[in-house]
Amino acid sequence: MTTPAEWAAADSPLEAFPANASGARVGYARVSTKGQLLDRQIAALTEANCVRVFADKKSGKNAEREELWQCLDYLRPGDTLVVPSLDRLGRSIQDLISIVSGLRKRDIGFQSLHEALDTTTPGGRLVFHVFAALAEFIRELIVLGTHEGLEAARARGERIGRPPAMTEEQIRHARALLTDPENTITSIAKLLGVSRTTVYKYVPELAAGRDSLTGGPGALPAPRN
Repeated sequence: MTTPAEWAAADSPLEAFPANASGARVGYARVSTKGQLLDRQIAALTEANCVRVFADKKSGKNAEREELWQCLDYLRPGDTLVVPSLDRLGRSIQDLISIVSGLRKRDIGFQSLHEALDTTTPGGRLVFHVFAALAEFIRELIVLGTHEGLEAARARGERIGRPPAMTEEQIRHARALLTDPENTITSIAKLLGVSRTTVYKYVPELAAGRDSLTGGPGALPAPRN
């Protein structure tokens, strides 16, 4: 997958692609729910001289957009993929750049009708370079902010990572319950809302037997499961 940085550094921002857009214009439309209509999008794509239109009725967050993948597979070098608007194709700027960069590698153009963006023109190509640079900038800001946040949390003595499965109070409660041989490991785990494995993990003395928790002589009966 091409990253925004690789896109921006690949070649001239004014080099349109494909160089010779003599192939077919193929459309892709999408609505988020089955109750929405595709008519307006399909009409716009047909008016834009698309010889074939693929359409999904799925949320943009859904990675399984079968019609989109069929559309991308259908395209050939020299063709141009046409969409009604950018949000019909990509789930994010990164997703959009990834798809369009894949088209560029295959010598396939891209056009978005609403934004009047067309990679077969120098202006459209330049816009995508700006998109790529912006996406890389945002990604770096997120990474930097995450690292700074973690360092600040560590400096305050905050715990980093997943919280413990058992609190100190639960561990003390488990130890107290384990001193009574009538209480089984399973019943104690259920009472505390954890698994048997978790009880054994947070009360390591159990490995030496429950007698180690009572302080009494002799081994206690084996715990009932």
